[in-house]
Amino acid sequence: MLSKVLVAYGTTNGSTAQIAEAIADVLREEGATVEVMPARSVTHVESYDAVVVGGGLYAGRWHKDARHFVRRHARELSRRPLWFFSSGPLDASASERDIPPVPGVRRAMVRLDVQEHVTFGGCLEEGAKGFIARKIVSSGKGGDFRDFTQIEAWAARIGSALVKESPRT
Repeated sequence: MLSKVLVAYGTTNGSTAQIAEAIADVLREEGATVEVMPARSVTHVESYDAVVVGGGLYAGRWHKDARHFVRRHARELSRRPLWFFSSGPLDASASERDIPPVPGVRRAMVRLDVQEHVTFGGCLEEGAKGFIARKIVSSGKGGDFRDFTQIEAWAARIGSALVKESPRT
């Protein structure tokens, strides 16, 4: 297992952070040392052997903190195994089928040779920040559509890939 993994995320209401923590828990079970941090707080990635970056989806775009993180650290990210995830659909669609990355994420994936991207269901509940988010919740279209079994299975695939890429000692 590669020794140190960063899971960085961009979130507004915290549900993407909870997905990041679930991914980290699985990677720790696989034997990795994992740090989970808001993308805006990460100052460097050089000390990590692999990176997972996630962002909530808002109006067809990745959370600004995730976008800025990827741009700011692009050179170093391109030199290590890298995975992306998105969270956002407020329905069961992400559990039912593969949802491709939004265009900006797809472009970053190509530039940085990302191993894999997955879109997970989102979560928007009472108390959400932002006018539009509150309107969505008040209209009855919010809810928690995250599938933690799917999230954990994806994280386990990352763990398996890291074991394969790990140099033999």
